[in-house]
Amino acid sequence: MREILDGVFMWSRLSEPHGYNFNGHFIRHPDGNVVIDPVEPEADDLEQLIAVGVARILITNRNHSRAANTIREATGARNAIHPSDAEHARSQGCVIEDPLAHGEVIGPLVVVAADGKSPGEVAFHWPGQRALIVGDAVIGNPPGRCGLLPEAKLDDPPRLRKSLRALLEFDFDCLLVGDGTPILSGAKARLKELVATFSD
Repeated sequence: MREILDGVFMWSRLSEPHGYNFNGHFIRHPDGNVVIDPVEPEADDLEQLIAVGVARILITNRNHSRAANTIREATGARNAIHPSDAEHARSQGCVIEDPLAHGEVIGPLVVVAADGKSPGEVAFHWPGQRALIVGDAVIGNPPGRCGLLPEAKLDDPPRLRKSLRALLEFDFDCLLVGDGTPILSGAKARLKELVATFSD
């Protein structure tokens, strides 16, 4: 794990078929440490998570349960996902205990809608850090830019484009991504560039 923002750590696994990293994030916070979309950790990373403790595991979408069960079993943390994506995550073997609701506050994070790739996709806004954390709504590929998954993988492309326009209403400078390379400054301008390419 490496610290990429104050109190925010990331660890990654290269997805060879995609040609970019899948990322997990750990947020240290006095109200309870949080893990988001965890990829499989190395043994020393898992030891660190056990040592510092994890209260919640937040899953942005139905396909990002990843190593959530591993972290849950090691730390006793509870897995949470939006109800609209919960059934699919459970069908993949993920243990889901808690729902995520739009507007819910978890530690420093606010849950915001990012649906379109799947019906229950969410993002997390961190006002104090001016950060936005996303799963599959936006990917950091190519590095330094915002991209989308192939349209064939999106349930509702027009809905996703509407969600991304709505994300521009939030104040953020940093974009932490579940897939690809994070944008640690100037991220809102990069998302605006992507949205400007939409024709609807």
